[in-house]
Amino acid sequence: MSATIGRARVTILFESTFSIKEKRGEMKSVGRRVQNQFNAAIAEIETLDDMRTGTFGVVVVSNDASHANAMLSNVVAFIERSLDLAYLGEVEIELFSFDG
Repeated sequence: MSATIGRARVTILFESTFSIKEKRGEMKSVGRRVQNQFNAAIAEIETLDDMRTGTFGVVVVSNDASHANAMLSNVVAFIERSLDLAYLGEVEIELFSFDG
């Protein structure tokens, strides 16, 4: 049996936030919406104390590499549409195949 693990690192850029509390509120809101909409793990990683930048780590598992890639692409598009106080920055997607 083979599996593909997909990983995305999504950077969010905040221009108009004035506190870390405001940034974290936006990050938590978007993270919860992703968890409710998709079968993906998501967490705020890195840049936790920077009020101008947020970074999400997203992970999916599938038995098909193209499906894992499509899932991550859909998650990134959803994040971009969900942002109220920020805009999408750099996005990195990686796929890892495992044969069992």
